[in-house]
Amino acid sequence: MKFKREGKEPQQKCDFSQDAELKSPFSASRKERERNQRVLSQGAEAVILKKENLILKKRIKKSYRIDELDEKIRKLRTRSETKLLERASKIIPIPKVVKSDEKSKEIDMEFIDGKKLSESLDNFKLEKQKQVCREIGKSVAKLHDSGIIHGDLTTSNMILKEEKTISHEQKIKGRSDNGKLGSLYFIDFGLGFMSNKIEDKAVDIHLLKQALEAKHFQNWKALFKEVIKSYKNSRDYNLVIERLEKVEKRRRYRH
Repeated sequence: MKFKREGKEPQQKCDFSQDAELKSPFSASRKERERNQRVLSQGAEAVILKKENLILKKRIKKSYRIDELDEKIRKLRTRSETKLLERASKIIPIPKVVKSDEKSKEIDMEFIDGKKLSESLDNFKLEKQKQVCREIGKSVAKLHDSGIIHGDLTTSNMILKEEKTISHEQKIKGRSDNGKLGSLYFIDFGLGFMSNKIEDKAVDIHLLKQALEAKHFQNWKALFKEVIKSYKNSRDYNLVIERLEKVEKRRRYRH
């Protein structure tokens, strides 16, 4: 026995065109997120996003770790970095922490509209490069005297924010209206920690030396010399430099 269908339902067609994507119930929110957030970088531990005038650092969940352990590690590292940022901000230019959420493992900071040194230092005239490195040495000395070890001192974690009202002549010389370079910001304290050990300070300086040699090899010796000149401001200067020599000897023997 055959049953007659009273009405034929219209056949649904799959439309993969761009217009169809806009009609998707999921595409609007996705596109909205893409408009509001832009991925700047992604490392092993976190993804860095830009949202309007904020930088969002979100720690990534690790599938190879036990869930409970992963939750604990990311929570502690978020808390630790937030404390370091807040403490360092009282000493040297640091992006201001707007919000820190241990539950979402996210730190929201102000966006610094400047030049990342890893990409711009070599483009400056040598005298300006030296001036920048003197500022680096001063900032590292201040951090170390306050018991803060950055842990990842590379020019990728430094941003130079120059004054907006600079004449063309002053810009060429690398100086602002008041005769200063501008503001040198240190970023990413994810590997940082609190310590007053001379060894930890020496290793911090050693990492900076390696970074200059690897990324800015043309003038790295002259630039590191300027860093050390300004690092003399540190109360532990002599002890740190003495230990630095031992650290470098150990590294050479290992290789």
